[in-house]
Amino acid sequence: MKRILIADDHEAVRSGLRAVLEQRADWEVVAEATDGGKAVAAAIESRPHVAILDFSMPRMTGVEVARRIRDYPLQTEVLIFTVHNSGLIAQQAFEAGARAFLVKSDANKLLLAAVEALLLHRPFCTQSCVTEFDSGSRADGERHHELTAREKLVVKLVAEGYSNKGISAILDLSVKTTEAHRAAAMRKLEVNSTAGLVRYAIRAGLVEA
Repeated sequence: MKRILIADDHEAVRSGLRAVLEQRADWEVVAEATDGGKAVAAAIESRPHVAILDFSMPRMTGVEVARRIRDYPLQTEVLIFTVHNSGLIAQQAFEAGARAFLVKSDANKLLLAAVEALLLHRPFCTQSCVTEFDSGSRADGERHHELTAREKLVVKLVAEGYSNKGISAILDLSVKTTEAHRAAAMRKLEVNSTAGLVRYAIRAGLVEA
């Protein structure tokens, strides 16, 4: 059974999400929270596979909750859920460790797909979201051609949630070689974090958005 946490300060929103999610027989909403502090506590207690976090909550934002979840750390994938189709919020979400971003107006048609992606440890971002924070897409496209085939594959696997050790096993490389490919890709793409690699992978089409 896949465990899901919903955190939103509006009861109607939580009820609507629960109704959509529980269409799946093997998904269970194991906890709900009405503010950021309670969301962190619920995540620690219930250890859900996926946490759906409203961006605008009392006490702390969904992005701050995502950061707390990563700091513990919990093996929980995070979806930031918001009324704002904002590139800045999307960027903040991915930098905080969230792996999915969904605008509330898209929930009816895309929520299940977003959660499915997270359960497979894949990032999820709608095309409108990509467009919003893709002001550097042309430069990214040019830098994309600078990556070697192996570097592109390493970036793809990083975006899909694999550790350096996991990537090394998949590609039959030493961990040191994998780290070198990853470092080279980050240098060429001018990013300094895993979140930066994930954002690039989505924009470049290396992973499904």
